[in-house]
Amino acid sequence: MESQSDTLLFESVHAGFPSPAEDTTGTSLDINKLIVKNPASTFFARTSGDSMEGDGIRDGDILVIDKSEEPRDGAIAVCFINGEFTVKRLRIRDNSITLVPSNPRYRPVTIREGDELTIWGIVRYVIKKV
Repeated sequence: MESQSDTLLFESVHAGFPSPAEDTTGTSLDINKLIVKNPASTFFARTSGDSMEGDGIRDGDILVIDKSEEPRDGAIAVCFINGEFTVKRLRIRDNSITLVPSNPRYRPVTIREGDELTIWGIVRYVIKKV
């Protein structure tokens, strides 16, 4: 027996007032198939802090991160810099990389010679509790 939480609606869900005359038809939903493009290279991480609030990423959200995605300018990435993990937007220009927060209370971090940086993966989705 399917539960309501395992059903994906074929029609869009309106945020206004629903019509009692509308019928909904659903099918089984596998959240992994929906958000995980590359299972072998995808992992999840819970966020901590508020440096990415401008991009809608809040403390406690769960990030879906794909390690097989190529880092690109403008992507949101999980990075390991000088011994610490962080999530920031990548700014890639010529031969420089800057990690850019989306909260103006924080400063961008430009990677300098001697810094140890590993880009672990690109954020593909953010899962939130409402």
